[in-house]
Amino acid sequence: MSLFDFFKKKEKKTTETLSPILPQEIYEAGVLELSDIIAPSALKITPRELNLGDKIMRTFFVISYPRFLSESWFSPIINLDKMFDVSIFIHPINTATILRKFQKKVAEVESQIHTREEKGLVRDPILDTAYQDLEDLRDKLQQAQERLFDVGLYISIYGDTKEELDKTETEIKSILESKLVYVKPALFQQEQGFKSMLPVATDVLNVHSKLNSEPLSSLFPFISFDLTADKGILYGVNRHNSSLVLFDRFTLENYNSVVFAVAGSGKSYAMKLEILRTLMFDTEVIVIDPEREYEYMAEATGGRYFNISLNSEHHINPFDLPVAREDEASSDILRSNIVHLVGLFRIMLGGLTPEEDAIIDRAITETYALKDITPNSNFANVNPPLLTDFELVLAGMEGSESLVQRLSKYTKGTWAGFLNRSTNVDINKKFVVFSVRDMEDDLKPVAMYIITHYIWNAIRKNLKKRLLVIDEAWWMMKSEDTASFLFSMAKRGRKYYLGLATITQDVSDFLKSSYGLPLITNSSIQILLKQSPTAIDVVQKTFNLSDEEKYLLLESDVGEGIFFAGLKHVAIKVIASYTEDQIITSDPSQILSIKKAREKLLAKEESREQTDTSRIEQMRQGFTL
Repeated sequence: MSLFDFFKKKEKKTTETLSPILPQEIYEAGVLELSDIIAPSALKITPRELNLGDKIMRTFFVISYPRFLSESWFSPIINLDKMFDVSIFIHPINTATILRKFQKKVAEVESQIHTREEKGLVRDPILDTAYQDLEDLRDKLQQAQERLFDVGLYISIYGDTKEELDKTETEIKSILESKLVYVKPALFQQEQGFKSMLPVATDVLNVHSKLNSEPLSSLFPFISFDLTADKGILYGVNRHNSSLVLFDRFTLENYNSVVFAVAGSGKSYAMKLEILRTLMFDTEVIVIDPEREYEYMAEATGGRYFNISLNSEHHINPFDLPVAREDEASSDILRSNIVHLVGLFRIMLGGLTPEEDAIIDRAITETYALKDITPNSNFANVNPPLLTDFELVLAGMEGSESLVQRLSKYTKGTWAGFLNRSTNVDINKKFVVFSVRDMEDDLKPVAMYIITHYIWNAIRKNLKKRLLVIDEAWWMMKSEDTASFLFSMAKRGRKYYLGLATITQDVSDFLKSSYGLPLITNSSIQILLKQSPTAIDVVQKTFNLSDEEKYLLLESDVGEGIFFAGLKHVAIKVIASYTEDQIITSDPSQILSIKKAREKLLAKEESREQTDTSRIEQMRQGFTL
């Protein structure tokens, strides 16, 4: 062999030796595996706990169950607002094998009972109960009505400190022991407990109790409420189990509701969908619309639409008086109306001193007297005064100069004509909308107060099932008087078969009012859709939401949220049919396309009519010839 051949062979051998190893080592050193990502930074095992990085973990297992397990007994543990894991291992037991053991066990218990009888001892109730239970279970196993299982129930709790773990452990133990379910910590088996908790379905702890099918079913952890009544309208679909959320607000303890959501989250859409479906159940609906979102809906359903503004042809006289019902006295109605008018002037004039309050009260009384309206009058035949009549009376009173000056802008100034006219609106329709979009912002609370007061007087005339919807209700919560009146309607509405629905996007302004929280608590139905990060903490505290529900509201899509009815609540998604969507949509692009489609349809109909007219004319000429 030459020297060249020797080195060539040596080089080949060296390459064969190094090439499979060196690149592989470099590759393996740089690979990041799944275990590296999910593994804790450090692990320490002690007899009672297991340290996983910054967290401490403690595992328990159930050792004993009572004779009977009630339905959903495990639900309080599942719904705890704590950080914990639960593993449930169910190992089926062969029925034939267990029946042979049962036969032996039944014979043992029966023998003990006979032995006590022979000795003349008093019957042991524990033995008697055990014998009955064994016989009953054996019969069900033989008839295949039941099966037997080895069940391992393990709970692992987490905390930052041992004190936090001890507190959580005490809470869980007290809940379970109140139901006669007893647990023990996995002493010197925390590693096995941790492995049993991993999502690999491996029961390393192997601590089992025997349960038959019926009590085992009560352990099912995934419990969601079904908010479904026998009758009512469809509010949406339960996002957890796809069941229908059906409710009739007029069967609840009160008929009121609140809707909280940010702009663009579908709150008005959800309310319009409820209105559309409510109209099918012989219910009159009245809406105060601040953004002119209900105009097309009123047109499509054959309702009435009133645009209240400074230049509007529609007017409401705040001095109007409702006709007294059989159970009401005229004096009470007049007194109540005077109180409401004082509240109105308090809003209009930017507040009143106690002296000015007294002057306004006396001036209103004298203004009615000027028109021969007294506590004994029949309000069906009276001609109510106008704002100019009130101004005339007020000007003649001592100390009223400032009041008259502030009032003049409503009678002679830029805001004249809004209030100083006789009422020319009629709400005798199944669906009525009052729009205040074109009203100046400073006057919106005044306008909404006058409209709600007019509606309230109309509602009291005759008893009908009605729903009053106030969109962007935070406008009314800005003033103490309007908020107070709104709350009184919520409290008294049930007497007049009235449901009050308030909608708002500004949760903070709504709750700043002293009447905000009482309005929520006096609403049987509460709907929370998508919330803004700035308001979510207030909403969480007000509605006592868990952190998971808080994040659900932050991450919700349009039309998604939480539906509350009494003490129960579910995650909901609002769904409309195609026809309903065409009527209630607020999407500008969709509205524009609908208008274009209607214009095309009208153009086609006009063209067809012209063609038909032309043909008829041609036929006439032909007959003439």
